[in-house]
Parts: sequence; structure tokens; C-alpha cells
Amino acid sequence: MDGGGTGCRAVIGRSDGVILARAAGGPANYTTNPIQAAENLQKAVDEALSLAGSDALPLERTVAHVGLAGIMCEDDSQALAAQLPFARCSVSDDRLTSALGGLGDRDGALLAIGTGSFAAGRRGGSVRFLGGYGFKAGDQASGAWLGRELLCQTLLACDGLAAPSDLTRAVFARFDEKIHRLATYSATSDPSQYAGFAPQIVQAAKDGDAVGQRLMEGGAAYLNAALDALALKETDVLCLIGGLGPHYAPYLAPRYQARICQPQGTALDGAMTLARELLETVA
Repeated sequence: MDGGGTGCRAVIGRSDGVILARAAGGPANYTTNPIQAAENLQKAVDEALSLAGSDALPLERTVAHVGLAGIMCEDDSQALAAQLPFARCSVSDDRLTSALGGLGDRDGALLAIGTGSFAAGRRGGSVRFLGGYGFKAGDQASGAWLGRELLCQTLLACDGLAAPSDLTRAVFARFDEKIHRLATYSATSDPSQYAGFAPQIVQAAKDGDAVGQRLMEGGAAYLNAALDALALKETDVLCLIGGLGPHYAPYLAPRYQARICQPQGTALDGAMTLARELLETVA
């Protein structure tokens, strides 16, 4: 299973790699709402089990791995595992499953940039993570971060403290050119609402909008710094995942652009790898 602030997914498969069924469900960020996360995961699993039909074993005879946004410590992992009806269940944050799924057995780095963000570096059996601490304390370059920065730039332009652009004018028009409406929206928005502005920012940057380009360049500066910290070797690869990941490719330093390759799989593939490993320990 894989889950985050936008939704969750479940896949049921056999130990030989044959996939029996897939299903999707609602938001499942453990920090944001642990009760909702467990409920939506269970619904997705139940739907996948129904689709698999007689090919699947009862859940109490299966092993599982869950990679979930918002899992911050071992206590979180154990608490969630105890709520799920499997013979054995391991739980990690979604950074691990994303890194293992995307990089596979290759050494290198992975930049995961969607509503939130993190960087991962793999060297052999060791994986190092940077970021992924949530919107209030991090998630630089993410969709939520871009959206918040856009609203900040729009308000600065309204106050005459920054030059406006077509992008900031379009945002201001969305709020009927009333500062109090924009400010109120900013004060009450959650990360997914901020991230809703990201496609508009990406397109504006492609069209040459100065604010859009500056925001993308600001996000890329963080990503370049993260890759510098991971100290990639000459043969290491770089994978960009998430809804925004590939859009940052043109803004990365040339030395990193040359390493970009397609991810081998998804976070669900990483979760399945860990579920198989768990099955082997049971056997």
C-alpha cells in the first residue's frame, strides 16, 4: 500500500510477482489524520480484495507493507500496523517505498516532488533522506511551497513591493482583486489547496512569466543543494518523480540534468518489494 495527502493505493500480488488486483482510495496522510488514513487504506484494500476474487487469500493470511506519508517514528508504524488485518504488516514512511521503487537496485538519487517533497540517495543497501518534514517545516520546491510563494508574491505586488506579472495578476483576479479575500484564503488553506496553483506556475514559467520562472528557479536551487549534499558519484543516476518532479528538469544544474533517467517503478513497487522481504522472514 502507498498513501499520501491526495490519495492512497493498494495492490495485491503473489510472491512470484503476479499482480492480482489494484485499487485506489482517499487521502491517507498519517500526521494529518491518522483515523482517516487507516480507514481509507482499509477501503482500498477491501476493494482490491474484491477485485482479486478467489485468487486472493484472506487478509489474515497475508503479509503487507505500507508506505505512508506522515509516518514519523516507530510508534506511528506500530500503531498503524495494529489497525490493519494482516498476518504481519510492516509500515514505513513513503520516502522509503518511493526510493526503492524508483531507483530499484541502482545507486543514485531520487527527487520526489508533488504536494510535498523530499530527496533520497541510495548507495548499496543504504538509503539517506533529505526533507519530507511536512509543509510547515519544509517541503521546499513542492506544489504546496510553490503555491504559497505565489500568493506571497501576489500580495507583495499588491502592496507595490514587488513587480507584478501576468501570473500574479491572474491570481489577484481570481479573488476579484480584493486583498482581504486573497489574505483570508492564504490563512485558511491546506497544502493541497496551495498545490492547486502549481500547474499554473509551471505553465507561466514555460511562457516566460518572470514570477513563474523565479519560483521554479527558487525550488530548483533547493533541489540542487540537496543533490550536492548527497554527493553523487560519476555513475549515479537521478530519478524525478511526483507530479512536479519532471517539470524541474530544465532548472537543475547541467551536471544533474545529464544523469536523469526514468524511474524503474513506483512507490507501490517499493512497497511490494518490502512485503516480499517480510514474507521471506515469515517463511
